[in-house]
Amino acid sequence: MDKAILLSELQYKAVRSSGAGGQNVNKVSSKVLLSFSVEDSIGLNNDEKEQIKQKLANRLTVDFVLNLSCDEERSQFKNKTIVTKRFFEILEKSLLKQKPRKATKIPKGAVEKRLSRKKSKAEIKKSRRRPDF
Repeated sequence: MDKAILLSELQYKAVRSSGAGGQNVNKVSSKVLLSFSVEDSIGLNNDEKEQIKQKLANRLTVDFVLNLSCDEERSQFKNKTIVTKRFFEILEKSLLKQKPRKATKIPKGAVEKRLSRKKSKAEIKKSRRRPDF
């Protein structure tokens, strides 16, 4: 993954935002929409593309385009910074490979302890019974 190349491949679009800002909302396009085509990217190799397609399947469009938006701030520049940061976080998270789980055995001591407790409980319950003549 080459961040410099990926940064040049991002497409931004500014649109009018809802929320705080008063009359400013009606005049200024502060919401930023980011779109990134996974399929057309040259900053990712084929293995990374496949992994992103699998991990982000629910966030990608039919054409394998990742769309993100941000309208948290009143400034377009701040929103652009936030959405870019979020994009790289999502990409890095999707490219992490999970470590294989190592199967472990239950220690002998733990098994013996469990069985001895079980026996003692059984003895206690047995002693509560009515005597059999």
